[in-house]
Amino acid sequence: MGGKAARAGAETTVQLRAMLDEVLVERDAAKDRLARLETSLEERERSFNEQLKALSEAKDLLSSQFGEIGQKLLGEAQQAFLQRADERFHQAGEKNEERLKQLLAPVGERLKAYEDQVGKIEKERTEAYGALTGLIDQMRAGQERVQSEAARLVNSLRNAPKARGRWGEQQLKNVLESCGLSEHVDFVTEASVTVEDGRLRPDAIIRVPGGRSLVIDAKVSLNDYQDGFNADDDDARQIAMSRHTASMKNHIEGLSRKAYWDQFDDAPDYVIMFVPGEHFLAAALEHDPTLWDHAFEKRVLLATPTNLVAIARTVASVWRQEGLAREAKQIGALGKEMYDRIAVAAGHLKSVGSGLSSAVNNYNKFVGSFERNVMSTGRKFAELNIETGKRELEDVPEIEALPRYGSEAEQGLIASNKK
Repeated sequence: MGGKAARAGAETTVQLRAMLDEVLVERDAAKDRLARLETSLEERERSFNEQLKALSEAKDLLSSQFGEIGQKLLGEAQQAFLQRADERFHQAGEKNEERLKQLLAPVGERLKAYEDQVGKIEKERTEAYGALTGLIDQMRAGQERVQSEAARLVNSLRNAPKARGRWGEQQLKNVLESCGLSEHVDFVTEASVTVEDGRLRPDAIIRVPGGRSLVIDAKVSLNDYQDGFNADDDDARQIAMSRHTASMKNHIEGLSRKAYWDQFDDAPDYVIMFVPGEHFLAAALEHDPTLWDHAFEKRVLLATPTNLVAIARTVASVWRQEGLAREAKQIGALGKEMYDRIAVAAGHLKSVGSGLSSAVNNYNKFVGSFERNVMSTGRKFAELNIETGKRELEDVPEIEALPRYGSEAEQGLIASNKK
């Protein structure tokens, strides 16, 4: 965020500087134009003075030539001529002055507008520069705080082995949770098992579908790496990195001796050693490229946050697939159960339909027999004018509608119609 603000302030300053340069160029052009106008005015004044001088010389010449002949007439004519000349020159001067003012008025207005714009731009530049300076100060203060916190954290981790262990465990937990795994569901921490020499407690055990588990232990080798990183010369750096690589090998040997694969029945025949920093492992591999193969021979897989993320995300994806497969299996079981229930209900419905068909057929048979044997005899009483009461014998109709269920019901209906 601080970098974007600095770049934005720099871009604003560049734009303001470009606008200021453009305004200065236009101001210089206006000044050049004003200078040319002033030069033109000076040339006109010089021409006027030259004309005036020529007229004065002509007047002197005329005076000397015609003085004796008509001093008075010439004097009056000269006076009139000079008066007219003064008036003409005065009018010409006023017109030139007015014209010059008209020519210079737009230039003055434009210069005034340029000055106002330059002032506005300068004000905005000053404000932007002040804001940028404030942002830079904030960034500097934030960077100093980060450096201070980092130094405090490094000192704390260097001087407290337990703090280094807790930091490594927390980094391991953060990586697993960032990949979608949940503690106490997909993985457990600080699970322990009793052995002959005491108790073993890996930092995390990841549950894998199929009843398997991945055992992970976090190991931090900080002091020697920090000494190598801060070394002033290459020899001191090589010595510190040798100690750092030896420390990594000691962690590998220790994990191999614990043999977690023998303590947890569902664990594979290897353990994952989590190194909470790419640079820790990279520095050790740079010093000893055989470190990876050495760890593999000891049944220890080295994992940094990058490849542990790949492992954890794969496990999370397998768990999701396992959940989908389990749900699909449940859906299949529910479908089978529902099919069996539908079959049982259909059988019951068929039995009810068969009973209804039998009842309808027997009813129709009884109606036919009743019509032939009873109703016909009753009607004969009416034909013989025997007192039969107020009620008349009504026909008893047969039932033609039968329950329809499959081909057997249709065949029963056809047989009933034939009868």
